[in-house]
Amino acid sequence: MERAANRSSFFIYLATSMNLDNLIQQFQKKDSAAFETLYHMYAENICGVINVIVKDAERSQELCQDVFVKVWEKSDQYDASKGRFFTWILNIARNAAIDEVRSKSHKNQKKNLPVDSLVGIFENSEDLNSKMDTIGLQSLLKGLKEKCILLIDMLYFKGYTQKEAAKELNTPIGTIKTRIRSCISSIRKNMA
Repeated sequence: MERAANRSSFFIYLATSMNLDNLIQQFQKKDSAAFETLYHMYAENICGVINVIVKDAERSQELCQDVFVKVWEKSDQYDASKGRFFTWILNIARNAAIDEVRSKSHKNQKKNLPVDSLVGIFENSEDLNSKMDTIGLQSLLKGLKEKCILLIDMLYFKGYTQKEAAKELNTPIGTIKTRIRSCISSIRKNMA
């Protein structure tokens, strides 16, 4: 950790002793030392911004690497008259993070529970009914149709949108909306 901090400090010192504009010009000429210096100056902040959007530290690190590869490949597109260098990288990072969040694989990953969270449940499956009764789930779900239970599971526990649930269940969106209102109404009655 201390070695990494010393290395980072060295690159910041190098950049400040060298004019930032000159460093960027060297970078645009594909100077790998200039790229490495800029990377060490900005990577931590860029990765932090990506993580705020993606909310997954490991994936954010991967995206940060991808962003800097893209920055290297498109170095000739940076125009100092249009804004600061950091802002240019930041916009590329922000767009990459938003693309990631909108991707199907990211959405599917968020729908699935990690295996670790299920370990204790199946080991003590005989206690499952008593645990559910303790938190009152059985009484809330009493009398609900199977379709309601499935829909509640999809929308509230697996992160599906109404539109995604409609597509998955091959049911019109209007039917999904009506059905979920009816299901919630039934749960409210069970709560009373």
